[in-house]
Amino acid sequence: MTTGTGATYAVIAGGGTAGHVSPGIAIARALVSRGHASDSIHYVGSTRGIEREMVPAAGLGLTLLPGRGIARKLSLANVGAVAGIVAAVWQAIGLLRRLRPHVVVAVGGYASVPCAVAAWALRIPVVVAEQNAVPGLANRLVSRWARACAVSFPETALPRATLTGNPVRDEIRDLDRERDRGGARARLGLGAGLDLVTVYGGSLGARRINQAVAHAAPELTATGDVVLRHIVGSRDWDTEARPIASDVYVPVRYETDMATVLLASDVVVCRAGASTVAELAVAATPSILVPLPGAPGDHQTANARAMVTAGGAVLVPDSELSADRLVAEVTGVLSNAERLATMSAGAATLARRDAADAVAALAEEHARG
Repeated sequence: MTTGTGATYAVIAGGGTAGHVSPGIAIARALVSRGHASDSIHYVGSTRGIEREMVPAAGLGLTLLPGRGIARKLSLANVGAVAGIVAAVWQAIGLLRRLRPHVVVAVGGYASVPCAVAAWALRIPVVVAEQNAVPGLANRLVSRWARACAVSFPETALPRATLTGNPVRDEIRDLDRERDRGGARARLGLGAGLDLVTVYGGSLGARRINQAVAHAAPELTATGDVVLRHIVGSRDWDTEARPIASDVYVPVRYETDMATVLLASDVVVCRAGASTVAELAVAATPSILVPLPGAPGDHQTANARAMVTAGGAVLVPDSELSADRLVAEVTGVLSNAERLATMSAGAATLARRDAADAVAALAEEHARG
């Protein structure tokens, strides 16, 4: 499926999850702000990814490639996956021949591979944009022939790497904790003397985090000076046993205004995806990070460690998270105003508000003609 028309300057390729798509959209918008027409930026994703909804909503042209990634273990399904990849490569070659872009920016995920292979075959420059401290399989493969790799962490092992940071959404990029925090707290109805603890695990939710917070909520909110905002996620919303909603325990299925929540929160408990860590840094929000177990290359633990090293977070392995541990960690942070301030300042040292523009500039540097 293809939408959008016009002479093409850049193709943004990849997706599958918001962690890939959101930076891709941010890069596209940065290219537009640098003078390229919006219809000259085209997005290529997969038929199975969240880009189906996110990219059209952002006003970008979109092509969806067939197929899916190869499983990391032997499986008969991989035979079909290989056939799907071959078909996707041929479709991508036809697309790039028609669009004739000056550069392809690969943001990771399944669709970035066939599009980058097509770009290599057609001698179109490729620039990789890697979000995580440990690069994903797709970007490791594509980086072998990419002109440059934009990375979010200094230790990310990719060839020809340039440290740019991870692009974040416009509404997050423009946050200023000192300037905007009072207004954010007012929008959430938080009175003076109340601490806000926000817990979330992504759009679907995180089962272990949800279970821990459900059992910890009565103790955390017992004194009445802590408000617990529990963003449950769609998967567990109807299944998790939770305390009854009240002034101090606020369950939310899906949060539509994370900018306000991040600013208003005294501490956040969440996973350690690359976009999450980047947004926490820009918002200068202290955090307790619980990396997703089994993430490829254990990249979430590496992301979390970068924030811990900066002084902005506490790392709790998923296997060690319990209601008691959650209470201990949260109260340990909230009870020490100096520690909170130090963590906020530490998180801010990782913030790179110009990341999208830096990646766009790198793409322009290597674009042909």
